[in-house]
Amino acid sequence: MPYLGSEDAVKDLKRALSNPHIQTDRLRYRNVIHKVIRHMTQGVDVSSVFMEMVKASATVDIVQKKLVYLYMCTYAPQEPDLALLAINTLCKDCSDPNPMVRGLALRSMCNLRMPGIQEYIQQPVHNGLRDKASYVRRVAVLGCAKLHIQQGDMEVDGAIVNELYSLLRDPDPIVLVNCLRALEEILKTEGGVVINKPIAHHLLNKMADLDHWGQSEVLTFLLRYKPRSEEEIFDILNKLDSYLKSTHISVVMGATKLFLILVKEFPHVQTDILVRLKSPLLAACTSESREMCFAALCHVREILRSLPGHFSSHYKKFFCSYNDPHYIKDQKIDILCELVNDENVHNILEELRICCTDVSIQLAHTAIFAIGRIARTYSERCVKILAGLLEFKQEHITSAVMQTFRDLVWLCPQCVNSVCQALPGCEGNIQDNEGKQALIWLLGMHGEFITNAPYVLEEYVDNIKTETSPTVKMELLTSLLRLFLCRPAECQDILGRLIFYCIEEETNMAVRDRGLFYYRILSTGVTEVMKVLSGPKSDPSLGVLVDRTEQPINSWVADFNTLAPLYDKKPYESLSASLAKCELPYVAKQLEGRFSIINTFCIFFFFFLVVPFSSLTVVKKTYGKPNLGVSK
Repeated sequence: MPYLGSEDAVKDLKRALSNPHIQTDRLRYRNVIHKVIRHMTQGVDVSSVFMEMVKASATVDIVQKKLVYLYMCTYAPQEPDLALLAINTLCKDCSDPNPMVRGLALRSMCNLRMPGIQEYIQQPVHNGLRDKASYVRRVAVLGCAKLHIQQGDMEVDGAIVNELYSLLRDPDPIVLVNCLRALEEILKTEGGVVINKPIAHHLLNKMADLDHWGQSEVLTFLLRYKPRSEEEIFDILNKLDSYLKSTHISVVMGATKLFLILVKEFPHVQTDILVRLKSPLLAACTSESREMCFAALCHVREILRSLPGHFSSHYKKFFCSYNDPHYIKDQKIDILCELVNDENVHNILEELRICCTDVSIQLAHTAIFAIGRIARTYSERCVKILAGLLEFKQEHITSAVMQTFRDLVWLCPQCVNSVCQALPGCEGNIQDNEGKQALIWLLGMHGEFITNAPYVLEEYVDNIKTETSPTVKMELLTSLLRLFLCRPAECQDILGRLIFYCIEEETNMAVRDRGLFYYRILSTGVTEVMKVLSGPKSDPSLGVLVDRTEQPINSWVADFNTLAPLYDKKPYESLSASLAKCELPYVAKQLEGRFSIINTFCIFFFFFLVVPFSSLTVVKKTYGKPNLGVSK
């Protein structure tokens, strides 16, 4: 027996399709066609049976016709000459008494991706728009959009546009929605379909007859209509009020966005609308569909930007489930930080404490940094929890806690004593560079309150030759010099050894330059060193939760129910980021024909010479301030 995909197997199929005995047996003939389709879907080239499959389309069996038309749409671009023979059969089927056959033939003709096919499709499409069967009209309307795409840059056919606008009055609701989508595609270069007052009110009256998909589509198009009076606005709101209670979340979101835009001059009405949205959003946040859950959580974050604490009474809905993926847990933890108040702070911190010991290192870091955010308001409770996490002596937990402590003492000076009491004994559990930098910064900035600070830094100096991170070495230099100013007797010898190593043995130029800089300052006297390193040890004005400003609803309502909340940025920012990643040859190709050779040479000179040298420019550093974006 020939194996699947072999030439012998395809030849057997071709012989079977040509066998008159099989052709007279309806079931056997259909089974052979099924085998051809199975081979096609598995990637086997069965284009050699194209002629036999065209002959198989001459049947009254609707199932067989569907299979044959699927085959022809797939292989028509590869066999354009033979595909012209199939067009006669399709044109004949477009006038079949059975509306299902007419619709199937018309849809298949519109799906044939062949050059010069448009002249054969135009007349059947025009006839389909006036067909008595609603199914055929649905297919014909979508066929107009496909025909426009195949024509490319040709002018828009005004007759087709007028016909589609008239079909907006079609009694079939699916035809109406298809007309809107087809007009949107055809008139894309002109701004899309125009929604005036008669069309808008007609769509409002047809809403009850549409399915959920159609309702969400119509609500999107109604965003383009601008009511002329306040009375008309509230008439529309009353007409669509029931759709805020729809069982389908896409309809609820579409209606909510339309409401928010219509009443943008009435902030109190916008707030009432968002209150009504609370229940559907919470239901979506607990949906079994992870995609829907993530989208709902992102929109909850958008609402909290204008209404802080709006979901505070339902904070338990945002507790992490064991089977939630990380991207959903990350969103829930971020929302919990926004919902903290005096009543629920204990329960939320307990939930985050449990997440801190999760087997997922990424989730544990997210939870620890979240506790650090809450600690800016509830510092005493959070520092106690973070100090308790150090008892687990887990490397990733200790590192994240050190980074959180570093940011916390910078923002909340009242936490310094508690943090300093928790530091001794944790240096042996930190191996990553971020954790080392955080610990070294804490020892240097607040070493006067930590008994063993010089000895911990001495251990790092003793192992400096095995340290691979230049940033850790530079942080060690700055911290040890700062600690030398307040504890000179214990740090003098250690600092001398470190500076000698950095100047004489270090190969990294940035570390060596830092060592030379400190050596020359020390040679001028301690007074000059204090002027350089006597910056502030904290800045409470940064990042306090209670001082955040509420954004107006109108600042983000245009992005509501779009992908912008999911990306957490504006659409044009996403586009700019993608364009920035374009390769240089592509950019140069776009410039071809627009600039002279001299200008093109200047562009290449800038990218290949100026940029590399400018990246070596020494950047002025501000010492004494930690990296506040680590735990963000």
